[in-house]
Amino acid sequence: MKLAEIGEFALIAAVKEMAAQGEGVIKGIGDDAAVLRPCPGMVSLATTDLLLEGVHFKLEYTDPYRLGRKAAAVNLSDIAACGGIPRAMLVSLAIAPDAELAFVQSLYKGMLEQAQEFKVALVGGDTSQGDRLLISITLMGEAEEGKIVYRAGAKKGDLIFVTGTVGDAALGLQQLKKGKKEGGLVQQHLTPVPRVKEGQAIARQGLATAMIDISDGLVADLGHIAEASQVGAEVRLSRLPISEEYRKEVKAYSPDPYALALTGGEDYELLFTSAPEKEQAVGKLARELGIPITAIGEVVAVAQGVTIYGEGDKEYPIAQRGHDHFKS
Repeated sequence: MKLAEIGEFALIAAVKEMAAQGEGVIKGIGDDAAVLRPCPGMVSLATTDLLLEGVHFKLEYTDPYRLGRKAAAVNLSDIAACGGIPRAMLVSLAIAPDAELAFVQSLYKGMLEQAQEFKVALVGGDTSQGDRLLISITLMGEAEEGKIVYRAGAKKGDLIFVTGTVGDAALGLQQLKKGKKEGGLVQQHLTPVPRVKEGQAIARQGLATAMIDISDGLVADLGHIAEASQVGAEVRLSRLPISEEYRKEVKAYSPDPYALALTGGEDYELLFTSAPEKEQAVGKLARELGIPITAIGEVVAVAQGVTIYGEGDKEYPIAQRGHDHFKS
């Protein structure tokens, strides 16, 4: 059944039936605005991301369910980077009228299942006709005011840490472009895991002086921290956490084994700075969470951006520093 056959309001009704009422939601889908009850002593967080067909994804690479999960995950990752608690989301969709209802239901199923893993409720949104599929999500959350972690705050001498591994998603995209449809790297690109619990733990324990999620690439996003904090950053190639699958596969897709790990983006891992005396506490948290958290460099006083060092402390040249929507 196509959307043109059932109309906008039947689509909204179908989505409403899929959505569950969330914690703190007084009124969700079905009115002019959602009504939420904030928790006492908390401040509000809000973020938004959009995914546009042909720019952020291609339907020949993914399916609607995994696309829905990723659309929710990239927003959840922004709240994670502040150490916040995600609460409710608004989803706006532009889609062709000849799209199948089953496609849209699968898309929302992916979004809702990803969101509900963190008790996030769908509370509204909008729909429109469009030539290309556009998914826009606004995610609202909250945090203790004194526990929010910003991009600014890194200080000279801080260590630079990253959760998980880097480069897998970017290499997975290269595999998709070459026709490979499955595998760990492909899965990492199509359905990244938002580090919500990790971000909350880092913030709750006061481990980070600054934090960001890796969406545009490690170098670019570390550059955002450096710029906001008015410091420089130095990273050691030998310390980069790179997965065994990445090491095995990268030579077939890139002449530079480190380029995708440094600048590829879409890892949605957390990149943060921390005082050196908290290194043991960071290690303890990594063991408790069951994920690697690796020190990859340090913050320096001179606001020189990000410098990468390879063997023998030689500066490692980077042709492209990360993703920019308006630069080729």
